[in-house]
Amino acid sequence: MQPGRDSSDSATALTIVSPAPSDDTDVIVPPTPSRLLPRSETHGVTAGAVQPPGSTGHDLVVANDQGDDSDSSFTEEDALNLIHIDADTEEQMLIQKGGNGIPIVDGILRPLLPPIAPEYMGRKCLVLDLDETLVHSSLKPVPSPDYIVPVEIESFWHNFYVLKRPGVDGFIKRMGEIYEVVVFTASLSKYADPVLDRLDPDHSVAHRLFRESCYNHRGNYVKDLSQLGRPIEDTIIIDNSPASYIFHPNNAVPISSWFNDPHDTELTDLCPFLADLGESGHDVRGILNPVA
Repeated sequence: MQPGRDSSDSATALTIVSPAPSDDTDVIVPPTPSRLLPRSETHGVTAGAVQPPGSTGHDLVVANDQGDDSDSSFTEEDALNLIHIDADTEEQMLIQKGGNGIPIVDGILRPLLPPIAPEYMGRKCLVLDLDETLVHSSLKPVPSPDYIVPVEIESFWHNFYVLKRPGVDGFIKRMGEIYEVVVFTASLSKYADPVLDRLDPDHSVAHRLFRESCYNHRGNYVKDLSQLGRPIEDTIIIDNSPASYIFHPNNAVPISSWFNDPHDTELTDLCPFLADLGESGHDVRGILNPVA
């Protein structure tokens, strides 16, 4: 952040914070912003790609403490190769054992989700990604956004223009009738919470998990289903990014990334299949990946 920003930026900010909406736009009116961040300083609030801002997933730094007279044959390239080998081995182990398992804090199991509520007993758990799966958000104004969400970041404000994927309203409502629905996003809660408040007015989503609940693996935000505290054989994840479910590929229903295609039908098309899957008594992994 740049605390010494000229106050003239604030005047410009006010014209952006309250744009004239169309009749179909649901505008969340923010408090009077003190300053507005430039777009370049707000990257990383939404999930976007599942990598942290500025990360390629391979940003490895190896310290070289050798003196000029050292004639060691162990080079920095060798060290990097070892790191990659260790990372590959760790990844394969996590995939084979199905993730890290429920976290243990002070000797006590601390799953990401609370105990199953009575109304969800006997239901499977459906984990939904948010960005590019259910909605698309942009820092740049777009025509006829469904929501305009102002987000405060260290006393600065910026608007997110949110578009809903076609069919998302009916999809969320229908899935909430069949599953214990969890929205698990790599976005920050300060952005995702107000979006979900608008997207899910009927409270079909039972739980919300944000970036802090992700597992940082090789520069990616991974959603480790083994940490939820739900039977893995009854857990399904829908996410546009395969890196998000790298530990549980057999629990995944792939979906394409959505940005603004008004003719997209993937959520609607998935409803019959997910309805049948949710009401079956079978291990979802044998259905989603029969050769697993």
